[in-house]
Amino acid sequence: MASNKMLAFVELGKEMPVKREAGSRVSDFREIYDEYAPERAAAQAARCSQCGVPYCQTHCPLHNNIPDWLRLTAGGRLREAYELSQATNTFPEICGRICPQDRLCEGNCVIEQSGHGTVTIGSVEKYLTELAWNEGWVRPVRPHQETGLSVGVIGSGPAGLAAADRLRRQGARVSVYERSDRAGGLLTYGIPGFKLEKHAVMRRVELLEEGGVEIRLNCEIGIDIAFDEIRRRHDALFVATGVYRARELDCPGTGLGNIVPALEYLTASNRKSFGDAVPEFDSGQLNASGKRVVVIGGGDTAMDCVRTAVRQGAQSVKCLYRRDWKNMPGSRREVSNAQEEGVEFVWLTRPRAFLGDRDVTHALAARMRLGPPDATGRRSPEPVPESDFREDADLVIKALGFEPEDLAAGWGADSPEVTGWGTVKTEFRTHSTNLPDVWAGGDIVRGASLVVWAIRDGREAADSILRHASAAIRTAA
Repeated sequence: MASNKMLAFVELGKEMPVKREAGSRVSDFREIYDEYAPERAAAQAARCSQCGVPYCQTHCPLHNNIPDWLRLTAGGRLREAYELSQATNTFPEICGRICPQDRLCEGNCVIEQSGHGTVTIGSVEKYLTELAWNEGWVRPVRPHQETGLSVGVIGSGPAGLAAADRLRRQGARVSVYERSDRAGGLLTYGIPGFKLEKHAVMRRVELLEEGGVEIRLNCEIGIDIAFDEIRRRHDALFVATGVYRARELDCPGTGLGNIVPALEYLTASNRKSFGDAVPEFDSGQLNASGKRVVVIGGGDTAMDCVRTAVRQGAQSVKCLYRRDWKNMPGSRREVSNAQEEGVEFVWLTRPRAFLGDRDVTHALAARMRLGPPDATGRRSPEPVPESDFREDADLVIKALGFEPEDLAAGWGADSPEVTGWGTVKTEFRTHSTNLPDVWAGGDIVRGASLVVWAIRDGREAADSILRHASAAIRTAA
């Protein structure tokens, strides 16, 4: 088959990169998928049907020009393919690793819908960008002209870093303020290495710094610098703090020992991967080794927790979720990977209480059944009478999602206006807030969402800031 021949799906099936066997991969935190060999990447890219209406592109939040860079990959024009893929995506190698492609681009691939198996878009995207790094095609930002515009970015997660990159490329002076000791937000401390090895994040951070972006670590707004002060320092601000406050379980016994929030658990594990001293991990408080682990939740964070617990040497790992497999919010691919690795899913189950003297020993749970659809369209779970049962538990991890922190409490009365949910209220198209020099995006606006949506918000907000600055300059002239 010629490498530039498209429509190869009629004779060539879907083939993912080699996935490491479950028995070997659970012993470390390395990524579980190998990279394509060049000929396999070209062959899989050639399966694209080059649709007149590309649903893969439509269902990508960044609207990446997927069919064109697949065609370029199939034809061996790899640098052009990379340049096209990164034109709309600040972090293509990260999205290629962690985007839930089965719910976005690949899940809406036309040949997938016709029963031929999707084009492996995410794996080809990862291949292209890793090749670009190896070949030296990924270069630091070098703006053609410095504009003098000064922009502060609060938060160094995907939204903040995407905005910083976009702004710096247009000649703005960008300072990123991060309260943690490393940049990257959830990319660094929330997502385990078996999905996203940390060198992929750190090299992007280093590239931004090489291009002139200042990143100030261990700097929390409201503590190390006042919000009013940071506004005075810059012509514009972009708020991208994310949402980190864990949702709580409303049932007896939640105050027992060894019941922990998901992010604390994942952060401890990721810090160990960096070689940090983590007393809470070493003491066993945030370490699943030898324990009977129960994870509550059905989203991607819950999948990260159960798979981390397996790698830490848990005695058993069970995931309790109140709906069934069809109605869970997490990636189907991640559920499959977790099941291969020995995780047991207890569907249609909700905890009613936690039992124990000082530390948790059991979760008391109730069976659920699905009733009519709720406002989201998913069927609402309701308890089955007299269906309680016990699950042994030495460690319970709460993975119920995240809520915004109270910005006004830390930033003062002049912080951006928020909604009833505590998220920052913005204008839909421009991402501007009620404050004339402040924009916001990512999870602090959307609520807990996907990395790819945060990247989109950061890029769009940066463009809005640049348009606003240009209009101000024209008015002053």
